Amino acid sequence: MRQNTRHQKIISLVKEEGFVSTEVLVEHFSVSPQTIRRDLNELAEKNLVRRHHGGASLLESSVVNDSYVNRKQKTAKEKMKIAQAMAELIPDGSSLFIDIGTTSEALARALLNHSNLRIVTNNLNVATILMQKPDFRVIVAGGEVRNKDAGVVGEATVDFIKQFRMDFGIVTISGLDMDGSLLDFDYQEVRVTQAIIECSQEVFLPVDHTKFGRNAMVNIGTINQVNKLFTDIEPPEELAKLLQLHQVESIVCEASLEN
Repeated sequence: MRQNTRHQKIISLVKEEGFVSTEVLVEHFSVSPQTIRRDLNELAEKNLVRRHHGGASLLESSVVNDSYVNRKQKTAKEKMKIAQAMAELIPDGSSLFIDIGTTSEALARALLNHSNLRIVTNNLNVATILMQKPDFRVIVAGGEVRNKDAGVVGEATVDFIKQFRMDFGIVTISGLDMDGSLLDFDYQEVRVTQAIIECSQEVFLPVDHTKFGRNAMVNIGTINQVNKLFTDIEPPEELAKLLQLHQVESIVCEASLEN
């Protein structure tokens, strides 16, 4: 395969997956790791992909997030697998925060077989899913409701959440940088996420592969504030070392790319 053709196919894979590892590209194109590293370096120099140690991700705006509808459809199967894995580690009778996000909504559905849960959420979609269980106690945080995704945000939301101390906090993010930074697009949403982290005994972070290396303009915190990371592929080597350093357990639910 000619280099130009391979470059175009690499770009297509990165656009489709969000993040693609060097190992996957080596296997996909049946070339050496040195060839793929050279390809990725050249593509990064042309600002066609974002280069990372161990792979490449999509070069996209750090200011504007994808639409709610697109996010809900994107990697839906992976998000459900991640949600099921999180649900398995939440015992009956637990208390938990669930924040805004399409993965949070997948978790809400995965929790419907549980019993006697107490949930505080700033996500009206999550509340609607969970309210069908009569043995669940669902508490919705006050604040401003966003039309785009039924999320509740604002200082009132932050103050409300800080009244509670819960067993688990499920926080979703828009991007996870290779230096361990947790990133998002909306400052108001970030303030709520920070409050959930502060008020949770154990923090779960669901991150499908499209979030690895993805850029966003607001810094939530760092990976050492998380207890367990749930994902659908092995984290990139650079990030895996950070997880090990900070003793963050990485739970891989299912690979998103077939061998």
